[in-house]
Amino acid sequence: MSKAPQSADHDDTPRKKKGGRSLVVWVLVAMLIAGLSGFGVENFGGATAKIGRVGEIEIEANDYAREMQGQINTLTRQFGAPVSMADARSFGVDRQVLAGLVNRAALDNEAARLGLSVGDATVAAELGKISAFQGISGTFDREAYALTLQQNGTNEAAFEANLRRDVARALLTGAVAGGVVSPAPLTDTLVAYAGEKRGFSLLVLDDTALDAPLAAPTPAEVQAHYDANIATYTRPEAKRVEYAALLPETLAASMEVPEDEVQKAYDARLSEFMIPEKRLVERLVYPDEAAALAAKARLDQGTSFDDLVAERGLTLEDVDLGDVTREELEDAADAVFALTEPGTVGPLPSSLGPALYRMNAILAAQETTLEAARPELLQILQTEAAARAIADKVEAIDDALAGGATLQDLSTEFGMTLASTDYAAGAEDNDAITGYTAFRSAADALAEGDFPEAILLEDGGLVAMQLVEILPPSPVPLDKITDKVTEATRAEALARALAAKAAAAKTAVEAGATLESQGTVTAVAPTDRQATLDVGPAVVLETAFQMQPGEIRVIEAGSFVALLRLDSITAAEVTSEEGQEMQDAIRQNLDRSIAEDMAALFTATVGQQAGIALDQAVIDAVNTQLGN
Repeated sequence: MSKAPQSADHDDTPRKKKGGRSLVVWVLVAMLIAGLSGFGVENFGGATAKIGRVGEIEIEANDYAREMQGQINTLTRQFGAPVSMADARSFGVDRQVLAGLVNRAALDNEAARLGLSVGDATVAAELGKISAFQGISGTFDREAYALTLQQNGTNEAAFEANLRRDVARALLTGAVAGGVVSPAPLTDTLVAYAGEKRGFSLLVLDDTALDAPLAAPTPAEVQAHYDANIATYTRPEAKRVEYAALLPETLAASMEVPEDEVQKAYDARLSEFMIPEKRLVERLVYPDEAAALAAKARLDQGTSFDDLVAERGLTLEDVDLGDVTREELEDAADAVFALTEPGTVGPLPSSLGPALYRMNAILAAQETTLEAARPELLQILQTEAAARAIADKVEAIDDALAGGATLQDLSTEFGMTLASTDYAAGAEDNDAITGYTAFRSAADALAEGDFPEAILLEDGGLVAMQLVEILPPSPVPLDKITDKVTEATRAEALARALAAKAAAAKTAVEAGATLESQGTVTAVAPTDRQATLDVGPAVVLETAFQMQPGEIRVIEAGSFVALLRLDSITAAEVTSEEGQEMQDAIRQNLDRSIAEDMAALFTATVGQQAGIALDQAVIDAVNTQLGN
């Protein structure tokens, strides 16, 4: 039996350097995760099935099957829906898994050639780090270790052998790529690029910048825009769907609701219908009565309440009580509610100490009687009753459909509304019935020859549908979207007019006029490339980093038109704390990237030198079995 640790306190691996991560440990963790991800997959084709070899190291079909199943399970969790083997292969998962196994075999072969192996102490230390093998104390637990391996269909010898190979591979790649230092010129160049800042001025143009209001588009201009952009106004392929629907809103008016149910609903929502008088109040608390009296005296002499708040190191949000009732103000209620217009009173007691109260507005009481609330309550209760009535019919409608009933039969027998709709996924002009998620999902899946099925809708309604025909893409008639096309025509004309205005303003500035003389200019403080602007789209910042100080450019991005002037270029500040952090982060990322590239190149090289042989027939057989 292989040795296992009694605790996780023994660790003969090198310590991580502060601010970085050991490549050896990084690779080891990744390999351990990959090795554990396939637990639970049954053996494939017996113990001797191989999909290939690298040098003297054979690649087991079971390993490939476990890796594939693990990746499929991971994708299923990410997508929240089952992922088939065909889907996984379309994503290239099989190629990635195969490449990973080949790389591992190449490293195992090279480690064996070099005589590289790890001792029991190292294996024990690594076992102690795996959380699945730890007890409630957080240290290695032999019973948990044995149980976990048993539940996942493996044993200690096999698992520890795999772990030993994982550590050896990590040591091998670590020896090749460890201690990598990125070239200073490369690091300095990236730091200068990432840390550079640009300050600029922006003049955004809108229709108010035009010399005269833009004329409304003529019918001929609207028609020309429609013709030139016919693809935009073409409805995608659609399904003509015939359906029978039973909706709560349709049945609601016919549902009888007892008066006592209306009264109960009103009483349950009484706090909504009987809203007491309130005040919008701010409260400024002081540590004692003397301080509060002194503040009130200053207030009476002309000091503003806002200034008193600021002196206490607070903001208006800190002292805002919102809209409060008499009960919520407690002992201060009478004085505050005695005010007939905005004002300040106090000092008055509060749960936090003596305070000044500023009343900003009076909110009158709102009382909605039962008679006034009856229409709303009745509609809600009738709709709920309709949903219950529909639920009582679901089984009968299911039985009728199973017996071959048509949509027309459902209309006749159950009073369902018979209609049709031309449904196109994502189209803006779909009928209201497609507002139901369940309807859209069923319509998307509907195929020719499908029999109608009862489909429950989100509000308790029910629908059954069948496909009539597939409608090819077709232009939406102009008379149905005239307003939309007219607005688009005007927007296009406005963009052209603003672009012309911007070009003229740019010419004027380059001739000696100031940018400020052309309109309202917004100055943007020096900003780096990673910033997000609130004054314009991303193209503004992208353009600023292509310019020279004093240069003027016109920015056109859809409806956004502006003049941009670059005012300053600030070099990266590498001596500040922020600059040092950025420099360290870039250097660490570069070191890690270069180390990964070196490890990958080494792995590929030793694999090619050892010789790679794959059995595609066995690989295809595994793929086929996993796909069944």
